[in-house]
Amino acid sequence: RYEVGGHAWPAPGAGAVSAPAHPPNYLSAPRNRPEGKVLETVGVFEAPKQHGKYETGQLFLHSVFGYRGIVLFPWQARLYDRDVASPVTEKSENAAGHGSKEVKGKTHTYYQVLIDARDCPHISQRSQTEAVTFLANHDDSRALYAIPGLDYVSHEDILPYSSTDQVPIQHELFERFLTYDQTKVPPFVARDTLCAWQEKNHPWLELSDVHRETTENIRVTVIPFYMGMRWRYCIRLENLDSEVVQLRERHWRIFSLSGTLETVRGRGVVGREPVLSKEQPAFQYSSHVSLQASSGHMWGTFRFERPDGSHFDVRIPPFSLESNKDEKTPPSGLHW
Repeated sequence: RYEVGGHAWPAPGAGAVSAPAHPPNYLSAPRNRPEGKVLETVGVFEAPKQHGKYETGQLFLHSVFGYRGIVLFPWQARLYDRDVASPVTEKSENAAGHGSKEVKGKTHTYYQVLIDARDCPHISQRSQTEAVTFLANHDDSRALYAIPGLDYVSHEDILPYSSTDQVPIQHELFERFLTYDQTKVPPFVARDTLCAWQEKNHPWLELSDVHRETTENIRVTVIPFYMGMRWRYCIRLENLDSEVVQLRERHWRIFSLSGTLETVRGRGVVGREPVLSKEQPAFQYSSHVSLQASSGHMWGTFRFERPDGSHFDVRIPPFSLESNKDEKTPPSGLHW
C-alpha cells in the first residue's frame, strides 16, 4: 500500500507493513528487504488540481490502479458521458441504424504518462502495461509495436506528489525524455527527444474522443484511436458498488460504412475474465479492430456474473471509428 498523510491507498505491494509514522502528507511505497516488506519515503503529497492542468514532469500516484508515474504531456479530449443528462433528450438514429441518446461532448484533460517499472508487475492483472501501440513504419500500417509502461490517465485520476529524487521513476525512457532542473516546478522538464517523439507519433497517440456509460454500477469507458489500417480502442471497466462481480462474456456489434454489420461474441476479454471487487474495482485493456471501410461504429454489451450465479448485461457506449482525413487507402478485412 501507499500512505499519504496517514491515509492508506490501494497500490502495488499489497500487504506491506507500515513503517513508523511519517510527517503529514508524506507519500510512502513498499520496499523489499530480507526481513520483509517495509515502507520507504517516496515524496510529499500535493493537493490535486481542481482547475487547470498538470505540467510535463508532474509526479503522481494513480488513484485507481495505484502505480507511480510521471506526466509526459496533456491531451485535450471530448468526453461523451451518457450518464450526464443532456438538454437534448430525444432519440436519434445514427449511421449504424440503432437508436441512441443524443450526447454532447465536453472538453476533458487526459495525460500521456510513464509508469514506474517497479509497479508494473503489481498492476499487470488489472491493467495492461503494453497496451499503447504505434505504427512501426509510417509507410507500412500493418506492423505495430508497443512501448511497455505507457498509459493515458484522466485528470481526476492524478494524485500529485513531489520528490527530491532526481530519478524518481524507473523507466527506460525517463532519462531520454526528461531531465532534472531544480529551478523548475515541477523540476523535470522535457528533452528535445520527447518533443520529437511526440511530433512523430502524434497521429497514433492522439486522444480525441472518450465515451462513458454506467449500467448497474458498472462504468465502461472507451477511448478509440486511429492506427492507419486499423483502430485501437482502450476500455476501462469500473465497479462503483461493493458487490463482487466477474466479467464472463463480451458481445460486440461492428458496423462498417461499407454496409456490413458484424457480430462478435466470446468469453471474457483479452483471454481474461476479471473480477471487480471493492479492493480491486477496475480493469483496463486494449484491443484492435479493422473495418472494410474508412469508418464505422462499434457498440455492445459485457455480461457479468454476481456471486449468486445471476447475470446482467452492461452496455458498452457506442463510439465512432473515424479515419484521418488524409487517409487515402481504405482498410480491408475485419480482424478481431
